[in-house]
Amino acid sequence: MHNAVAHHHPTLLELAPTETRGRHSMHTGGAPAQRLIQWVWQGAASPRRGSEPHYLLPDTNVLLHQIDVLEDPAIRNVIVLQTVLQEVRNQSALVYKRIRDVTNNLEKHFYIFTNEHHRETYVEQKQGENSNDRNDRAIRVAAKWYNEHLKKLSAENQLQVIFITNDRKNKEKAIEEGIPAFTCEEYVKSLTANPELIDRLACLSEEGNQIESGKIIFLEHLPLSKLQQGIKSGTYLQGTFRTSRDNLEATLWVHGDAEENKEIILQGLKNLNRAIHEDIVYVELLPQSQWVAPSSVVLHDDGQNEDDMEEEEEREHTLKTAANEKMLKPTGRVVEIIKRNWRPYCGMLSKSDIKESRRHLFTPADKRIPRIWIETRQASTLEGQRITVAIDGWPKNSRYPNGHFVKNLGQVGDKETETEVLLLEHDVPHQPFSQAVLSFLPQMPWNITKKDMKNCEDLRYLCVCSVDPLGCTDIDDALHCKELANGNLEVGIHIADVSHFIRPGNALDQESARRGTTVYLCEELLSSNLCSLRCNVDRLAFSCIWEMNHNAEILKTRFTKSAINSKASLTYAEAQMRIDSATMNDDITISLRGLNKLAKILKKRRIEKGALTLSSPEVRFHMDSETHDPTDLQTKEFRETNSMVEEFMLLANISVAKKIHEEFSEHALLRKHPAPPPSNYEILVKAAKSKNLEIKTDTAKSLADSLDRADSPTFPYLNILLRILATCCMMQAVYFCSGMDNDFHHYGLASPIYTHFTSSIRRYADIIVHQLLAVAIGADCTYSELTDKHKLSNICKNLNFRHKMAQYAQRVSVVFHTQLFFKSKGIVSEEAYILFVRKNAIVVLIPKYGLEGTVFFEEKDKPKPQLAYDDEIPSLKVEDIVFHVFDKVKVKIMLDSSNLQHQKIRMSLVEPQIPGISISTDTSNMAINEPERKKKLEK
Repeated sequence: MHNAVAHHHPTLLELAPTETRGRHSMHTGGAPAQRLIQWVWQGAASPRRGSEPHYLLPDTNVLLHQIDVLEDPAIRNVIVLQTVLQEVRNQSALVYKRIRDVTNNLEKHFYIFTNEHHRETYVEQKQGENSNDRNDRAIRVAAKWYNEHLKKLSAENQLQVIFITNDRKNKEKAIEEGIPAFTCEEYVKSLTANPELIDRLACLSEEGNQIESGKIIFLEHLPLSKLQQGIKSGTYLQGTFRTSRDNLEATLWVHGDAEENKEIILQGLKNLNRAIHEDIVYVELLPQSQWVAPSSVVLHDDGQNEDDMEEEEEREHTLKTAANEKMLKPTGRVVEIIKRNWRPYCGMLSKSDIKESRRHLFTPADKRIPRIWIETRQASTLEGQRITVAIDGWPKNSRYPNGHFVKNLGQVGDKETETEVLLLEHDVPHQPFSQAVLSFLPQMPWNITKKDMKNCEDLRYLCVCSVDPLGCTDIDDALHCKELANGNLEVGIHIADVSHFIRPGNALDQESARRGTTVYLCEELLSSNLCSLRCNVDRLAFSCIWEMNHNAEILKTRFTKSAINSKASLTYAEAQMRIDSATMNDDITISLRGLNKLAKILKKRRIEKGALTLSSPEVRFHMDSETHDPTDLQTKEFRETNSMVEEFMLLANISVAKKIHEEFSEHALLRKHPAPPPSNYEILVKAAKSKNLEIKTDTAKSLADSLDRADSPTFPYLNILLRILATCCMMQAVYFCSGMDNDFHHYGLASPIYTHFTSSIRRYADIIVHQLLAVAIGADCTYSELTDKHKLSNICKNLNFRHKMAQYAQRVSVVFHTQLFFKSKGIVSEEAYILFVRKNAIVVLIPKYGLEGTVFFEEKDKPKPQLAYDDEIPSLKVEDIVFHVFDKVKVKIMLDSSNLQHQKIRMSLVEPQIPGISISTDTSNMAINEPERKKKLEK
């Protein structure tokens, strides 16, 4: 419904009863209501009744399932009943939040009416009436009251409330009671000025929009009675369904403590039985004779033709024939889906070849998600665009689920569009901060006041400096080192005091907790202005100060809130230059030299205790100043000063962890790194053995020592490769609440306790730690959530999820910028080392670019070479050439743009020469360009 711009924004109270605690207070004054009617006359036009204005009053199911329609700018003037809102809150936290966001948007004119607290609209549950029927009746009573109330206020103006429900019986009863009622589809189709809204309607009929053949593809999901019997007998196991990106295979991570059958393999379309990545499902364990092995085959998925089941069966056969008999694992099939974890998916439309067809396949960007049938009248417009689609259901006789169009994000390949896709796909919150959030920040310009200094120590006299990467504006940490009168050294780490501005429970705190990491906790005002420890400005900090001897042994530790004034903001290169300079002897340089000397001792001691020094190929892009396209790609350079800062950050985190655990043994927020299970190291041990090296993995110390000894005079890069491979074996470090766990050990750092304190601008975990530490030293007061271990544990779960998704998003961003680089660079040939061998491919690392890629030896429509895979060594024989892990090869790198949705870096073997497989170094005619024919969208 389109509204004219109105200067007066009435509240619902001008139309409805005053919202009070009781349900007997009522306001029906004439003037405010008359103003509302006049305003609505100016704005809301009814598509069904000429120019008659109206409000919409949706029921619970419409809110739950048609939220994409309700969020559209065309839909305005909506009354959300308290009854409906409570039901939505109980059924979907995500939809509830979206509704609250819409009601906070003044332009949408969504109003919440507390009908349960008003004399005329409250209804008692009748004897024999279930709660659903009572709530349906309450909604109808409220709709009827509104219409009668409006008639009394203004007989000449036909302002009315229209009830929207998809429940046939509820609609019939409403009409019988004289309430104007329509289904959501009827109403949306009547909005002739907004035909695109029809595309956003959720397809709620399970059997609607079927494939014409009607052939049953999947087995029925089990009814509750049968399911309960199987659960009791142990036939059915519950777990989280996780799909492979590479093939028709999934893993069920079984819930519970039993060690056996922790993982169950599900292979093939019918056994996956319509489950989608991250669904909670029940699985039936198959007889041992039907068990399979996880496939080592990486399938080239060139995108099947709509419902080509024959091709599907051929692909499944490839998986099974590739199975390794020695590696058979418990195997099952999905029998029921308990909880769907659907979300809007980004991807592209694969336009139907049938002219005038409204039914098209959508291909998600995430290869773990199946393609989705949608109906749209905008196919020509949406082709070549990134769009989002929501799933509505998956009938048993359709190869793919049904869904509906949600939003057009923009042109594929556009940097802004692809960044939006990246953030949406990894569930990284990135919306602009609301005024409610920003209202908790102080006005600029801001200066430290006497009130701010109440619990602070004035350390502005200290020679503090920061050392960061080039271009860093959000400076979290600064350091100082000075000699004391007794000959010892005072070393201080000063961390931006973000918790001074983010106070517990306010909107800024809640939004920070939700975002968690990576996307800065507030926009530039907080990260770069208020908190960033820039030089020559006064800043609030949280300081950890040690007294040390010259052997880096800690004699005293103290913590204090402080005010500092950094004397220099240095890059790693500038700090290194000062340390190495023969002529510079100013206070900053002397401080840096003292810090660097101590850091070397600290690092040596840490490594002696068993801390691991691992490696991963980190890359740095050099960007064009105007286009912001990458012009160069190289691995990051590390200096002594990188290590210097890292050592003191680690030491501060450990010192703070000890302090908060001493004070709050049950509710300290800590970080642990679990030791990997022995099986994780198999690939590393075998790879080292192939080079006649022994890697011991019984403890972190033995692994660290083995890696230090694993050197080859003729192959200097071998040690880095081993450390990269060792990194792949590691478990994920996680946040946890001390009162909910017994194992605090950080395996990689060889530390008995650890937390995060030093990146308060980037991470919400550090803010919680700052709050705990402030209470521990008497600089702040506690609050209930801080000492509730269950709430803290839930915060940790969200932080772990956000941290993991941020890492994935970062990797995808690197891939996208790498593609942009090679798009302009063209085709290059480079030396590479083999990291892994697969049954039909090798995975290589190119040191020059820090780039990983896969070289396939089987290509569609080409003769298949003789392949022999040996899992024990491991090795892959291709014709007469044998490839081992760490072998040096030469590959050709090019951007394959033949698929718009999944552009990728393609690598081909140049050396060693294998006839029919290796390609020449001649780069002419080698580029794989976007084909002139219609693009096929891979899945």
